[in-house]
Amino acid sequence: MKNLTKIEFGDFQTPLELAREICALLRREGVEPSVVIEPTCGLGAFLVAASEAFPAARICGFEINAEYLGTARQSLKNAGAANRFDLRVQDFFAHDWDDELRALPGSLLLLGNLPWVTNATVARLNGGNVPVKENFQRFRGIEARTGKSNFDISEWMLIRLVRSLRGRPATIAMLCKTGTARKLLRYAWQNDGRIANASIFRIDAKKHFNASVDACLLVARTGSNGAMEAAVYESLQARKPSTNVGMAGQDLVADIRTYRRLKHLEGLCPYQWRSGVKHDCASIMELRQNPDGTFSNRLGEAVSLEPDYVYPLLKCTDLSKGIAQPTRFVLVTQKRVGEDTNVIARRAPRAWHYLNAHAKQFQARKSSVYNDRVPFALFGIGDYAFAPWKVAVSGLHHHPRFVLVGPRADRPVLFDDTCYFLSFTEEKEARIIADILNTPHCLDFMESLMFSDSKRPVTVELLRRLNLSAIAQDAGLAGQWKAIERVDYRSLEETPQLELVMERHRA
Repeated sequence: MKNLTKIEFGDFQTPLELAREICALLRREGVEPSVVIEPTCGLGAFLVAASEAFPAARICGFEINAEYLGTARQSLKNAGAANRFDLRVQDFFAHDWDDELRALPGSLLLLGNLPWVTNATVARLNGGNVPVKENFQRFRGIEARTGKSNFDISEWMLIRLVRSLRGRPATIAMLCKTGTARKLLRYAWQNDGRIANASIFRIDAKKHFNASVDACLLVARTGSNGAMEAAVYESLQARKPSTNVGMAGQDLVADIRTYRRLKHLEGLCPYQWRSGVKHDCASIMELRQNPDGTFSNRLGEAVSLEPDYVYPLLKCTDLSKGIAQPTRFVLVTQKRVGEDTNVIARRAPRAWHYLNAHAKQFQARKSSVYNDRVPFALFGIGDYAFAPWKVAVSGLHHHPRFVLVGPRADRPVLFDDTCYFLSFTEEKEARIIADILNTPHCLDFMESLMFSDSKRPVTVELLRRLNLSAIAQDAGLAGQWKAIERVDYRSLEETPQLELVMERHRA
């Protein structure tokens, strides 16, 4: 139960050494607070470090755990700060931060390490350490009810503090996941949070917290609206930023300066990007071929299957290495979503027997896309999957590489759902598109939009932003593009996406 409580409260206590290093950085950055506030002070490492670094500042700490607060109080006394601290047992979500911050005089430093936990994790534990429900991310429809509505508790807390400051000059210095820092900045830049300037300093979360996440120190000064970009430093010791994240219209981009240089490559892709087949049963569906023509699944079982239902398969790791010749195969039960799978019993009895022998694994699939579907259903399948030529890219790798993929032994090659691809009937057209997409400026433009800590850095939304005509012109491939161009761009002007592109360009 103690471990579950630590998970619910995102209880990653800050080492004193790290807290001192951060306070030294803040002094180096010219921060001189009258009052230091830590909204969730835990055992008090940040309060002790702040009392040492800012000897004239009043130290205020809030913490829901009374036992932790007792330890923090004793640590401050031992540090010689007995006469200038104010510690209170307080639930962050129940506290009136508007009144609290309004009543504090002088320059403020909001310092600390907010909980590293998502609202979905707390909900799974039946915990109560969450804010009152509100759609603060302003998602609509299904997005508000699915995974996109999940958020880090620290994201909500940071937004609450920025709102409570109401544009008052202050410094926010918080440890958090790097993605959370970006979300806070995006929210503030979109909602008049009055961020004068901001920086992100990466930290080694594995070293300091034994946590395998991309984490940082976010430093943001409030009080006025500044340039909507933030310098990103690779460590607390770094003196020069590696890049600058920033806003392009309503979008946050990873490298705002490269984006501005190459934004003429943004537009509306005239082709439809697809994701690979989704089956969620890799141990059964993905196969290797044996020398005798049979197959082996991941469970080590030898399987004899009718060839009509088996196709060569490429995965994201293959594409990231430029591999176009598959060594894997996949059992495909449908050629379109919703197709009746019972016909397999008559057309391929060995495959049908194999599927039914593993029916429990299919029934245990968790994704809601399989609810009320026929047995052994797939998702992300259609005529496009069986086209002979494709240009494909991994969705999980940070350096995009587009691979031209043709048929193998007269069978179309399929991809798993970590990949995205375009389908073609003619090799010539596919080859020209692959050449255009692999030009250095196209890849640089894509990387300017991608964040290194994203679980899926390449998305359909990103790929749709590639203006193939502009990229071809930029790379000296306009003639090749003209030879295959077959899209009436006037029809694209009617799509809602055009306004999003124009809004980014105006920005």
